[in-house]
Amino acid sequence: MRSRIFVLMLVAVMVLLAACGSPSKEDVMKKLSGKWNEAKGYELEATMEIKTGSEPRMYDVVVWHTKPDFYKVNVTQAGSSESQMIVRNEEGVFVITPSLGKTYKFQSDWPTQNSMPYLIGTLSDDIKADKNATMEEKDKTYIFETASRNNHKKVLPLQQIHIDKKTLLPKFVSVMDDNKDEKIRVTFKKITLGVEHKASDYQVDMEEIKSEKKPQSTGDGKTGMKYYPNLDWNGTVLEEESVEVENGTRTFMTYGGGDKEFVVIQEPASAPNDLVAVSVEGDPVDLGFAVAALTENSIRWEQNGVAFFVASSTLTADELITVASSMHPENSK
Repeated sequence: MRSRIFVLMLVAVMVLLAACGSPSKEDVMKKLSGKWNEAKGYELEATMEIKTGSEPRMYDVVVWHTKPDFYKVNVTQAGSSESQMIVRNEEGVFVITPSLGKTYKFQSDWPTQNSMPYLIGTLSDDIKADKNATMEEKDKTYIFETASRNNHKKVLPLQQIHIDKKTLLPKFVSVMDDNKDEKIRVTFKKITLGVEHKASDYQVDMEEIKSEKKPQSTGDGKTGMKYYPNLDWNGTVLEEESVEVENGTRTFMTYGGGDKEFVVIQEPASAPNDLVAVSVEGDPVDLGFAVAALTENSIRWEQNGVAFFVASSTLTADELITVASSMHPENSK
């Protein structure tokens, strides 16, 4: 009888220990989803380091989100006053470049299809969307490895999301290439859940944007502002032609010789005449150094007073993004 009682007690202890063991991936996912997605809103501050160029680039990121669909994201390059803002309100999605005094308006479902490592709601969706996501525990951290769903997922297909066990909030996100080399790291400095902002806080103030406009370089190709795609695609050749336009030089660069053919056009960015948001076709795409407008056959953006346009009937959307991403001045040959 005593031996039976002992065995039963031993089984009970083992069951209790098992229940108190490490939580499963599914348990943690459920807690994260509840904590991150059920909050009425949040504010966060983060830094973003992009390592895809010859030198790492650092950005400060501030995000406001109020459920269901209001967003305000401000990205500023460290050590610079250059910034861009993405705002989603009841009127649509706006991309604002204060230094140019310009605002573009999109009819887009951003960020539903454009996962961003600095938006904690889309990180939660990334974990749930990847049936092959893995989780490991290390010290005081849960580490999820998932497929990325960002704009650069073809060249940066993996990400690791490091989550504090105690707070269940992300500590940092590492976005990696096929070799698991880190190319982007977003480090969260402060996250405050439950913060709600009024709808008026997400309005776009055109007068304020106009007042922040700064003088820009002409970007006419004679001042070192001409950027070239930095690609290792075989078969691409370059034909270059320039024409004079009213405010500088417009340059056409044609690449071809294989199955990847495209045209790059760059010219001085025009100054806005009116305090209105310009409607743009396509979806906003974060290139890291600028926010671009992506359509099925083209991508356009502005930086440092220069307007860029890449068009192709053969490149995929991912390849258009690859071309645009390679044209940061630090990447250019």
